[in-house]
Amino acid sequence: MTDIEGEAARLRAAAEARPMRLPINRKVDESHHVVTSDGLSVWYTIQVSPHSRIQEAIFERADRMPSDEECAPWLDLLIVGAKATEAAGFPGAMTRRFEAFERNPELEAPIA
Repeated sequence: MTDIEGEAARLRAAAEARPMRLPINRKVDESHHVVTSDGLSVWYTIQVSPHSRIQEAIFERADRMPSDEECAPWLDLLIVGAKATEAAGFPGAMTRRFEAFERNPELEAPIA
């Protein structure tokens, strides 16, 4: 079985070291990815813009959609400081995507 705590810490460190800068840098490398011994693929990225930050965790299987029981332990370790929300997916997809948005109102333009 995969050491979830160790792998989650490695993914978080990789994402913190190389966050994607939006809208320019949309490239993710393999340091943001792990495949568990039972075939669950986990991706974790941090995306930053001048006024916000998005944490994103993606779970994928080749044979079926990942279950809540598979995703929850990873989410607890990956998405820190914000509540993760599941993004809508395509019917029949084998992928689940969770996002947590962090805004910095001090850096946003005032609403006119």
